[in-house]
Amino acid sequence: MRYLSTRGHADRKRFCEILLEGLAPDGGLYLPEQYPRVDAAGLQRLRAAFNGGAPGGYAALAFEILSLYIDDIPANDLRALCEKTYTEAVFGTAQIVPLKRLEDGFYLEALSNGPTLAFKDMAMQLLGNLFEYELARRGEELNILGATSGDTGSAAEYAMRGKRGVRVFMLSPHGRMSPFQQAQMFSLMDHNIHNIAIEGVFDDCQDIVKNVSNDLDFKRRHRIGTVNSINWARLLAQVVYYFAGYFQATTKDTEQVSFAVPSGNFGNVCAGHVARQMGLPIDRLVVATNENDVLDEFFRTGVYRVRASADTHETSSPSMDISKASNFERFVFDLLGRDGARVKALFGDALSRDGRFDLGADPAFPDAADRYGFRSGKSTHDDRLTTIRDVFQRHGVMIDTHTADGVKVARDHRSEATPMIVLETALPIKFAETIVEALGRQPERPAQFEGIESLPRRVTVMAASTAAVQQFIAGHCARAT
Repeated sequence: MRYLSTRGHADRKRFCEILLEGLAPDGGLYLPEQYPRVDAAGLQRLRAAFNGGAPGGYAALAFEILSLYIDDIPANDLRALCEKTYTEAVFGTAQIVPLKRLEDGFYLEALSNGPTLAFKDMAMQLLGNLFEYELARRGEELNILGATSGDTGSAAEYAMRGKRGVRVFMLSPHGRMSPFQQAQMFSLMDHNIHNIAIEGVFDDCQDIVKNVSNDLDFKRRHRIGTVNSINWARLLAQVVYYFAGYFQATTKDTEQVSFAVPSGNFGNVCAGHVARQMGLPIDRLVVATNENDVLDEFFRTGVYRVRASADTHETSSPSMDISKASNFERFVFDLLGRDGARVKALFGDALSRDGRFDLGADPAFPDAADRYGFRSGKSTHDDRLTTIRDVFQRHGVMIDTHTADGVKVARDHRSEATPMIVLETALPIKFAETIVEALGRQPERPAQFEGIESLPRRVTVMAASTAAVQQFIAGHCARAT
């Protein structure tokens, strides 16, 4: 299996090369040259692996799917990495991603059983083990630079803390995350974890990560890698839970399901797009946004219009307060027939120059819905409160604010003929203030996080400056040598 850039760079690389690299040299994102197709016999084999009995069913499924994309890690080693990652000890349940039935044909897939109580753990725990494995094979070190609007940062830091050969430099928007999210990250005192609070919004953080990744000299000199979902390995790991959800909601491989996915950076739902391209019988992929509705606007109109920082709303589903969906480039690459030159013109030129592009009149645009199954919708703060109350009152299930966005938009696009699975994104405790507003009660807090907000913190506040972040990284690398 070889991987190419969405912007047409001539290089073709293997999995372990792009695992440690992040962005392609031309600023594009990596995708496989082709998606491996899973035929009827393959789907039956995957179902058998998943249903082979807990514990171990999810790990077995992960190994089978990852093996289709990874041919430069010996099979026994890859299997061991999956078995090390997807255990009850790590995720608190042998099922790993149990399905919760709310009503006939309407489910929540629980993705928040990991160490940081958010779906990002599903991929990040594997990524930490992959990094440690490959760096040990090479005898190298890696400096990970990431950006977070909330959950990516804590998931990455908990996955990488104490890992040999790895340092983490995590950027977050100063004061924009929930108190619980801030406490999860900033209370970590591990010597290889460095938190940087950027005076700006998430898009400023993400821009800095991309700027550093595009500075090839700095990137190579300081061995910079990424854990954001621009890293293909993270997105690949997320593909697995689409298959797991499908197998739990169906009994026959001829049945279809739909997925509704709370979306900000487009990585979570892009993994669903990959699963669908592989042959998983997905009818609709429903993109649920909050008031920052860049993605909903595109799927309705064909216009992709980035908002200025001042126009990015601060909402009660803060992990989706994003106006530049970096993974969206992967889908547009497929939508435009994998034309790297066109993608480069759109994402490398038009967005930088105009802050927007318009595919509404392009012959390929209807394919977003007709061929690729995408639908979209928007949820507001009032919608979130109403949905949280309704789900709790009718089903006795407490959901977080982002999952509420998913449930609201899923209901708008539900078909009685096809089961709908909403991807749960986080546990309610991470957004307690809004839960109290909706229900008048505090959400349950896992015992290991009691008093976390009062713990000492270690964080550096910094202006939104690529040069300042580079200086910070270089200084810490120099002190470590």
